[in-house]
Amino acid sequence: MNVTDPPDPPAPSAGPAPGAPVRSGIPEHGRIPKYYAVKTRIAALLDELGEGGPLPAERELAARFEVSRETLRQALRELLLEGRLRRMGRGTVVAGPKLEQPLALASYTEGVRRQGRRPGRDLIGLDRLDAPAALAPDLGVEPGAPVWHMERVLLADDERVGLESTYIAVARAPRLAAEFAPDSSFYGYLREHLGIRFGDADERLETVLATPREALLIGTPPALPMLLIHRVSRDTEGRPLERVRSLYRGDRFSFTTHLRGEGGSPGGP
Repeated sequence: MNVTDPPDPPAPSAGPAPGAPVRSGIPEHGRIPKYYAVKTRIAALLDELGEGGPLPAERELAARFEVSRETLRQALRELLLEGRLRRMGRGTVVAGPKLEQPLALASYTEGVRRQGRRPGRDLIGLDRLDAPAALAPDLGVEPGAPVWHMERVLLADDERVGLESTYIAVARAPRLAAEFAPDSSFYGYLREHLGIRFGDADERLETVLATPREALLIGTPPALPMLLIHRVSRDTEGRPLERVRSLYRGDRFSFTTHLRGEGGSPGGP
């Protein structure tokens, strides 16, 4: 027997709760899409189940909310993309809160530890290569000079949450391959072993989709939105230090920063 959806539910007459999104996602014409009405009801169910709680089977949920399986799946897909749900084996469970990473000159390790999570990294490769012409100025070297390229999967409590690609001149870290523990903080290594301090950096953030290779390394579907950060850093003397490309799962990360007004500090923006 085919299950069909009931008519669109009417818009609620009351306004949104304080702090809620404007009109709680209801279009101005007042008609709520069926999948969105189901999504809001599932979201309330997730609050009851709590982090790690298993989601009931699709058949059970479709019967409970009186919608077709396809409508239900559309609601679940959005909750997965938003990070409210995550896959575990053959089932789906309620996801924990997103990791908050500050937009600051701090390492990934420091940011994750501040939230009570255990940071880690799996090394994909550490290679020595000749600097391409496009990369050399960011590292303060001539084209063809030796540079390190290190690629690592980012972990939080053993969950794969991102992919990090770092370039640094061999002259700045000549014994990197021999001395550095790949699962540790690279910034910590630069500070503690080489006495290098970070001065400032230029950073750009954008949303992207992972390539098939990146999705495989991180363990996500290619359609999952990612947050991509490009960073070019300099030391306290203003000399170029590193170029980093960090790819974070959009369903597991949010980024924070502190902004000042015009009177916040002399010479501020």
